[in-house]
Amino acid sequence: MRSAQVTIRAVAVAPADAFDRVKDFAAYPRLSPVVRSVTVTRADAGTEHSDWEVYFRNGILRWSETDTFDRAALTIAFAQDDGDFAEFTGTWRIRPDGEDSLIDFATEFDFGIPSLAGILDPVAERVFRETIGLVVTGLFAKAEIVGDDALVRAVELARERTAGAH
Repeated sequence: MRSAQVTIRAVAVAPADAFDRVKDFAAYPRLSPVVRSVTVTRADAGTEHSDWEVYFRNGILRWSETDTFDRAALTIAFAQDDGDFAEFTGTWRIRPDGEDSLIDFATEFDFGIPSLAGILDPVAERVFRETIGLVVTGLFAKAEIVGDDALVRAVELARERTAGAH
């Protein structure tokens, strides 16, 4: 199973406010050109169902997931119900850091195709990390990717490409 992690600092944003912005998955297509669509339906106050389409290589990855929100703990857990992955789970954790909030995203995934894992998995890890970097830094007026200079550069390049396309 492959994993991807990203930590982003939301400067001068309270953790509860960061949580509310992160959980707005329907906004993600506006924040990253890689996210084609997200359709959200509510199941109850602490759970929702979301259907995702994300551009990947020469096609589109599709999956449906159950998202579980724990506002008191400032966490969101998600797990694929159906879709292109054999397994796909993860968490968002928001934690205070002085006047700022740290937003931790972690996922584990498996396409279930061992013969292609060496090709697909590294690409998927990169796409996840860059997409989360683009989305979360786009959610806040001032946000910084923590501890990953290569990801900072990749997100800056993606923003420049997107700006150049408009």
